[in-house]
Amino acid sequence: MSVLVNKQSKIIVQGFTGTEGTFHATQMIEYGTQVVGGVTPGKGGQQHLDRPVFNTVADAVKQTGADVSIIFVPPAFASDAIIEAAEAGIGLIICITEGIPVQDMIKVKHYLTGTSSRLIGPNCPGVITADECKVGIMPGFIFKKGRIGIVSKSGTLTYEAADQVAKAGLGISTAIGIGGDPIIGTTTKEAVELFMNDDDTDAIVMIGEIGGSMEAEAARWVKENGTKPVVGFIAGQTAPPGRRMGHAGAIVGGADDTAAAKMKILRECGISVADSPADIGKTMAEIIAMKAAKNPAKI
Repeated sequence: MSVLVNKQSKIIVQGFTGTEGTFHATQMIEYGTQVVGGVTPGKGGQQHLDRPVFNTVADAVKQTGADVSIIFVPPAFASDAIIEAAEAGIGLIICITEGIPVQDMIKVKHYLTGTSSRLIGPNCPGVITADECKVGIMPGFIFKKGRIGIVSKSGTLTYEAADQVAKAGLGISTAIGIGGDPIIGTTTKEAVELFMNDDDTDAIVMIGEIGGSMEAEAARWVKENGTKPVVGFIAGQTAPPGRRMGHAGAIVGGADDTAAAKMKILRECGISVADSPADIGKTMAEIIAMKAAKNPAKI
């Protein structure tokens, strides 16, 4: 079992023949991901990276049986690309594109509520199940196989957490970069739930940042429903109120949006909080060791 993607996942790339689509599709293929084709309107019938190109997602699904799509198209067209993938029956849609207008994402969010499709992103690094499937832009070599799940708003902190976990002698089951925009497809809580229900994940790293309430919602869910240990980190501890920091969603709008307030909530909900990203792996290793000491048969 794995979260969202695995060796059997069949991936198409929307924006396949563009510069970004080509580069990252190549990296995904080299990682061992089953990229079965791509979509570039007007170029259907061609071959690219030894894979077929289709004019529409519907054509690609019909011909390849694809169940995952990754989107590398300009912001002005990205919302239509997401909706097209959902209309074609794609179960998991991963949108890498950043800078999509909020109004467009409101339309997408409303449309997806009536479908069975799950959206990751936009403005995210994607999803990787270590040593099985990479659907995104993350450097695959950092993600060593193991039993720690990662959910993160930040791409670079996803990589840092994976590296810290590996250096602590552990590894990653799946890492989900949910994106840092104000409106995204999958929330922190929803991603944490996936890991709580995953038999191949023993513990979870949850990386958040200033702005919004997703971390607090996830923490309260963990307090009420969690069955696995969670290590949390909140980025933006020195951010001044009212200033956006990196991500469109990372802006302090009130007292509860600050890093300090979120860290307090996480601790109150039983989550082990790392004060620095450099402490994520060490904190997780300590928790796993304590768990092993209490329940050696389960580790």
